[in-house]
Amino acid sequence: MKYTLLLLFASINAFSQVNYPQNDFISPLDIPLLLSGTFGELRSNHFHSGLDFRTQSKTGFNVYATGDGYISRIKISTFGYGKALYITHPNGYTSVYGHLLKTAPKIDAYLKEQHYKEQSFEVDLFLGEGVLPVKQGEIIALSGNSGGSGGPHLHFEYRDSQTEKIINPLFFGLDAKIKDTKVPVVNEIVVYPISDDAVVNQSQQPISIPLSLQKDGTYLASKVLAKGKIGIGVNTYDGSDNNYGKNGIYKMQTYLDGKPAFDIAFNTFSYDETRYINAYIDYYRYKKMNQRVQKMYYTKKYPLSLISSSLTDGIITIPPNITSIYKIEIADFNGNKTAVTIPIESADQEVKIPKAIKKTNYFIKSDNEYIFEKDKISVFIPEQTFYDDFHLKFDVKDKVLYLHDDSTPVHSNFSVTFEEDSIPDADRDKFFIATINGKKTYYNSTKMKEKKFTTWTRNLGEFRLIKDSISPKITSVNFQEGKWLSKQNDLQFEITDDLSGIKTYTGYLNGKWILFDYDYKTNKITHDFSDNVVIEGRNELKIVVTDNVGNSTIFESHFFRSQQP
Repeated sequence: MKYTLLLLFASINAFSQVNYPQNDFISPLDIPLLLSGTFGELRSNHFHSGLDFRTQSKTGFNVYATGDGYISRIKISTFGYGKALYITHPNGYTSVYGHLLKTAPKIDAYLKEQHYKEQSFEVDLFLGEGVLPVKQGEIIALSGNSGGSGGPHLHFEYRDSQTEKIINPLFFGLDAKIKDTKVPVVNEIVVYPISDDAVVNQSQQPISIPLSLQKDGTYLASKVLAKGKIGIGVNTYDGSDNNYGKNGIYKMQTYLDGKPAFDIAFNTFSYDETRYINAYIDYYRYKKMNQRVQKMYYTKKYPLSLISSSLTDGIITIPPNITSIYKIEIADFNGNKTAVTIPIESADQEVKIPKAIKKTNYFIKSDNEYIFEKDKISVFIPEQTFYDDFHLKFDVKDKVLYLHDDSTPVHSNFSVTFEEDSIPDADRDKFFIATINGKKTYYNSTKMKEKKFTTWTRNLGEFRLIKDSISPKITSVNFQEGKWLSKQNDLQFEITDDLSGIKTYTGYLNGKWILFDYDYKTNKITHDFSDNVVIEGRNELKIVVTDNVGNSTIFESHFFRSQQP
């Protein structure tokens, strides 16, 4: 048994033993490296795939190629990484730079050519080795706040060029450039009754255990009185010097009476795994309390390579008349550690907090597929849509579908179909299936076939078939019709849509397509006059904005411009 456990736990240290190059790369920034996000940090529906470097709440810092190589990919998107560059290096790794403001002149010239060739702001370009070579230390971009960024910073990654797995960038020597003397902090320990007969401190529901900070910096939990099978969850974070943020930890290792139980180490993972964060954390607690508790056990296994577990999958079985010690060791990449000791004692107890299971007529087994129908509204759930088995709430009233709630995580798409024959043919393309959350309406991409409207989604909640007949709005920011704009560097407009949302926008100058950058956070589109599409004298401007159901708005005007001296 001891030999088997050693084999099982050997995998957790496998990647830390890889000889990643420590001196091949330099920092992507020439300012002090302060972290606003760590590798593997717990995010909405995903583990963070790199490091986020603060840029002093400003954009425009030089971003450098960390090593020799070539630009192998340029991806410009409205959401996600926004403006991003990928550099393939000859040593087998690829570096990634996200949320950029602007690329360097030689890259920008190539990029602009591709924008105009594809007539699209969003492009995803894959380049060969000889197109845009770069040298270590070469300026490749300016830091920004593009895409889904919540504030100015540089998102930075290293990947294995062959497997495309993301690797913790701190393995490549960056740990030496980030001062970190702070130990991880534990906010909360939660104990979960798992078996039907399990009771923890007179509760059959998950229960928080009080902690006391000891003089040596470790934590001691109050005694856990339990019977049956239980699991442990941890709410923890890490910090670093000169940094006010609460970031993710590097690894956790747990022991039951000195024997390994369940470990996680944020070394490397693939994008295919990242949504399993919703199985790893206490998702219900996250949605209801905004607390991310990491469950250090499996009740049903899921393929997350970050985890290594013992033969018991981290579940603790409490035999009668037994006292055990459960220990959690939490570490950051720089070796700063903290520990939590949890004494566990077998005890028969009166149940004062019973289970809170709300049974319905629809019990879902995650390994099966299901079809539910009522009043011409149907839901198709493929197998493995959910992580666990549970009682699903399903009902239809007054043409509204009520499908459970968002406190249960969904791994893959299921379909919702509304059959509606009362809508006139001329209006059918203006309808879509919306998710309703309070007073907010969210568009779901909807396909229409004859009398049926169908969407595939990973959202639970309230669904309605809604008509959108209102066109988007186009509002000038720095434009006035018929004016001379010789001193301006750009054209700016705000584009908005109140219901289904903007699908496309297109700009033309004197009948030619022009590039407008789009920032969804500010709703602004911007055309830079340096593209040299503008002509001397009168210029005819046209902008077309279309929403997701086809309503369009056309803005047409003109302005004058003279060449700058």
